[in-house]
Amino acid sequence: MHIAIVGCGQLARMMALAGWPMGYRFTFLAGAGENTTCVKGLGDIVDLTDDMTGNSLFTALGGPDVVTVEREHVDTALLKTLVPHCAVYPQPEAIEVCQHRGREKTFLNNLGIPTANFRVANSDEELQAAIDEMGTPVLIKSCEEGYDGRGQWLIENPQQLTDLLNSDTVLPEVVVEGFVKFEREVSLVAARSPNGDINCYPLAENHHSGGILLSSVAPAPALTDEMTAQAKEIADAIFNKLNYVGVLAIELFVSDGKLIVNELAPRVHNSGHWTQIAGICTQFENHMRAITSVGLGTTEPTGHSAMVNLLGCDPTPEMVDMSNVQLHKYNKSLRPNRKVGHLNLRHNSLEELQQQVEKFKQELYG
Repeated sequence: MHIAIVGCGQLARMMALAGWPMGYRFTFLAGAGENTTCVKGLGDIVDLTDDMTGNSLFTALGGPDVVTVEREHVDTALLKTLVPHCAVYPQPEAIEVCQHRGREKTFLNNLGIPTANFRVANSDEELQAAIDEMGTPVLIKSCEEGYDGRGQWLIENPQQLTDLLNSDTVLPEVVVEGFVKFEREVSLVAARSPNGDINCYPLAENHHSGGILLSSVAPAPALTDEMTAQAKEIADAIFNKLNYVGVLAIELFVSDGKLIVNELAPRVHNSGHWTQIAGICTQFENHMRAITSVGLGTTEPTGHSAMVNLLGCDPTPEMVDMSNVQLHKYNKSLRPNRKVGHLNLRHNSLEELQQQVEKFKQELYG
């Protein structure tokens, strides 16, 4: 089985590392100027050129059986030209929904899935009108491309909006989101196969700093049966409406014991890295299984697991020496706030696991 992955980052790396024991081989498609060090040695790397489309792209990739992606910000029109030649999962139409915050939230609301109150704005005048209607505080987010806190502006009073509009910042098309009062942030990672089978991992509790994920703990503490059931209903509705194939991550807020969807990611996700140490089928293997029509693997861990991101830093030798710690490096050079790797942890005691996670974060980031 030959799989082509659009993108050459750490997610592509970990998908390939999961697929190698299954006998799969890989080709990676690199965009202009894309750093390819993460996937070096894991398969052929093809540089995308302007004349590659349809059959010529399929041929350049070596005639893969299936094409998948490691990120949502891809040229879906280009992906559609591959559909007559091989399977493309997730489907380009599903990626199109998830790569634009306005389309995504409209799609979710049409399914009856709760999100923050929102408006789409394409001009300063529409932005002002949206905030006049919704009041403050609000979050302004670029409809496309923004991630890890980029392309986002918190507006807590009218003067902050005036300052933003009078600044040199060029605002793209944006969504204006009403502020959600939430107790914590969680995420659901799940996989769907072409025959419609769906396996969900337990909800993970996530902690961020500056919009960047620092740590995840799974299963999320103090889960209720109602939250688990609601998360499964949300996943089922999204998967089945999109006829989605592969792994999907759903980022959620917990507010008054109910789940509100924040964003979707049509790919394997940072908040699912803990699955690598949980003694179950990892999110990366399940993505491989889904897109190649192999039965999905188990997603129910037997203990407590966690992930701590390495943002522009290396772990201490003492961290790596611990018997319940697993280190994953991405073959990247150090740079402030750059995701260069992560630590996975596992423990039978949730309390001791949480203490260890907080100790690691304190030592790494102060």
